[in-house]
Amino acid sequence: MLDDPLCAAPRLRVRVPCSTSNLGPGFDLLGLSLSLELEVELRVRSGSSTHAFEELGGFAADWERENNRLPEAFDHVFGELGLRAPACSFRVRSQIPTARGLGSTGAATAAGLLLAAALAPRAPSEGELLRWGLALEGHPDNATASLLGGCTLAVPHADGLEVVRAHVHPDLVFPVAWPAMRVSTEHARKVLPAELPFADAVENPRRLVCLLEGLRRAEPELCRLGVEDRLHVPYRLPLIPGAAGALDAARRAGAFAATVSGSGSALIAISNRTRGLAVAAALAGGLEGDTVERRVLEPVRTPPRVERV
Repeated sequence: MLDDPLCAAPRLRVRVPCSTSNLGPGFDLLGLSLSLELEVELRVRSGSSTHAFEELGGFAADWERENNRLPEAFDHVFGELGLRAPACSFRVRSQIPTARGLGSTGAATAAGLLLAAALAPRAPSEGELLRWGLALEGHPDNATASLLGGCTLAVPHADGLEVVRAHVHPDLVFPVAWPAMRVSTEHARKVLPAELPFADAVENPRRLVCLLEGLRRAEPELCRLGVEDRLHVPYRLPLIPGAAGALDAARRAGAFAATVSGSGSALIAISNRTRGLAVAAALAGGLEGDTVERRVLEPVRTPPRVERV
């Protein structure tokens, strides 16, 4: 997964993609790596005992205020190896909005793990990094996708984490839109019911099968059927003003399917390239608020690599 350990490198850099999770029925399981990046440059601080941060732009200021997962993940690797982490300077530039359901903490976790792995005297295995990402995040979908790239289904079990790679057709793009309002994962989990009707519980696995085949074949009807969810989307949609209408507008604009990205507040659609811009505009136009961002994102199919600067 990594190049040889870079113990002597004075400065390292990694660019980690964002991710969407769930895509409807893949709750706490399915992650898809997408083309918004967290870029981190690392320099070891000789003679210092504390980490430092420098913001290079984008959402980095929001990220540092709300998320210390990067240094936590970095220190976690050294702790697992029985070592003390060196104090480092992290220069951070982020295209990923925080608390919008686009995997900002998962990307930060992946970046910290990868940078630490590159500096450590023993390079951890891919399996170790995946397990440590799960331990830090509490759920495996976002960090796994950011570490590996592509579309991943991550299943925790007694002996670790099993990851299955799913194919995404090259004709597919993923329009997204997000409002200024944020939805924390913690709050989004609190609105979920403690119990579900049996019929709802058994429906999601059926839908997930359709979704995965729809992504593989770029088949509109399978994607439409596949994103329908009964575990979390009906309970999270009311947290996002205008979301239900925005999803309907995206479908009318030609989206194969549309749903909540992660726990929100971003919305995401599955589209062919021809309709991508129109679908993103429809999502953004339906959301309430003065400031709504929109993008047409591509799957990121390869894992991030640490490089010397």
